[in-house]
Amino acid sequence: MPRNAKTFALGAHGDQRYGDHPYADHLAAVAELLVPFGEDAVRIGYLHDVVEDTAITLDELRTKFGDVVACCVALLTDEPGEDRKERKAKTYAKLAQVGPELELALTVKAADRLANVRACIADGKTELLSVYRCEHPAFRGAAYRPGRCDRLWQELDTLLSAKGEP
Repeated sequence: MPRNAKTFALGAHGDQRYGDHPYADHLAAVAELLVPFGEDAVRIGYLHDVVEDTAITLDELRTKFGDVVACCVALLTDEPGEDRKERKAKTYAKLAQVGPELELALTVKAADRLANVRACIADGKTELLSVYRCEHPAFRGAAYRPGRCDRLWQELDTLLSAKGEP
């Protein structure tokens, strides 16, 4: 089933770009980080941006992939706002309320952020990396749960610390 999610997501994103790269590269980077967390994590990893960045609706995801996937993608979809700061504040507030039944979404969010940070470092996107550094305390406060995907958080914390300066 992750293959269906991959095919669906790649079709939905079409020729979109992730910076200078095909969007497929970002989705593959997120999915690769999620392999140790199981097929549902990989599935959600491929689908995490389809509602935010394409014409796909949550109802379509629910019909094709079920309630859990649709609920997790809804949690991962940025809330509307006037600017990034407002969107992220609303989204982080939503993530902070996630209960145990949907914590898989938080694992996907950590993998997504780690993939984003790795890409910033690899591509020399220092301005966006600075944005992630500034947001990290609020992001971590909302999405971190002890014992859930600690390896992802350890790398993310290291890369976004002052000592992690590329």
